[in-house]
Amino acid sequence: MATLTTSDGSSRLALAFSCVGHAYSHLFAPIFFIVVLALEQSFSLSHGSAVSLIIAGNMLFGLAAPLAGWLGDRWSATGMMALFFLGTGGGLIATGFAADPVEIGLGLAATGTFASIYHPVGMAWLVRNARSWGKALGINGVFGSLGPAAAALSAGALIDYAGWRAAFIVPGAVVVATGVLFCALIACGAIVEVREDRAPAPRPARGDAARAFIVLSLTMLCSGLIYQATQPALPKLLFERAGAWIWSDGGAFGVSMLVSLVYLASGACQILAGHLADRFPMKRVYVCCFAAQVPVLLLASTVGGGPIVAVAMLMVCANVGALPAENGLVALYAPAHRRGFAYGLKFVLAFGVSGLGVQLEGMLYDATGGFVWLFTVLASLAAVGFAAACLLPAERASMSVAAPAQ
Repeated sequence: MATLTTSDGSSRLALAFSCVGHAYSHLFAPIFFIVVLALEQSFSLSHGSAVSLIIAGNMLFGLAAPLAGWLGDRWSATGMMALFFLGTGGGLIATGFAADPVEIGLGLAATGTFASIYHPVGMAWLVRNARSWGKALGINGVFGSLGPAAAALSAGALIDYAGWRAAFIVPGAVVVATGVLFCALIACGAIVEVREDRAPAPRPARGDAARAFIVLSLTMLCSGLIYQATQPALPKLLFERAGAWIWSDGGAFGVSMLVSLVYLASGACQILAGHLADRFPMKRVYVCCFAAQVPVLLLASTVGGGPIVAVAMLMVCANVGALPAENGLVALYAPAHRRGFAYGLKFVLAFGVSGLGVQLEGMLYDATGGFVWLFTVLASLAAVGFAAACLLPAERASMSVAAPAQ
């Protein structure tokens, strides 16, 4: 019978807190995009003006990531994760107490800055502790989808029964409490710092690595823009086109239920995507996910009624389904001791620069009064991403990053 070592126990806790942290890192934006429906009325704002309050927070969510990753590599991954939990929760609470749109924007900016710690630090921390990268990243990805689903559901309920401020304050308190528990486990030695991979992979050729990062820079930008523009669009899209499905006179909870269903479906998809990334070349999985997005996004531009819910599920599943392969490719081609910084650079594109996708959504909606042009533009971005992904280096058998699932 195998004996559970301190390192094994710490690795399991790392997986658990990395997954929970992934969910928390995706709380603030989905909460806000449900709250937008209330803010438009409370502060007499247009949809585009209300949505724009999160632009700084979304951009800092990506732009601050390289510094966070560098600190995680050089200082302490566990220390940075503690800052992530406490700072993100505190930022959410502060946003809930904001008195006007300017203060809401500042609170979201602070939340985005602390939340930026997760992706470069938490994913590098997860990969170091994992024996099967694809499996671990797939499970972790599920929680990345559960975060928006739980956020949308809780935000809708809290808005209807306690007001929009509670939609920020209550989740913020939960995140802070998790941070306190995390710090306690570090203090008692249950969670320890790990500097080497538990399942090291052979390194690729330098030329392949350079080519991969050039290509991935473009594909990650396309994917990020699609994700960032889709998030604010979903609640209003479902409200307008699936209104007959929403009960309680179209209340926020009804909309949030449909948004939650979409993200729950995408979470299940990431389990499959992680399995495929372990069993097949990651490039192949990545290319297929981009190819699937093009027709689905075009459908989303015109479909209405009940079918739009199914189309929205397929649209988000195809987008986030690429993430286990994408994150595995970054881990494969980045030096292990600079992996946090590499993930940070990735999320500058995925959440920083592509945070402009939020502004794109608001501008196109205000200009056209609908979503036809938005999803047409996003389908074009998916086509560009597909063409670029085809240029990734072929993975040799010796470069497979995933050990057999254990």
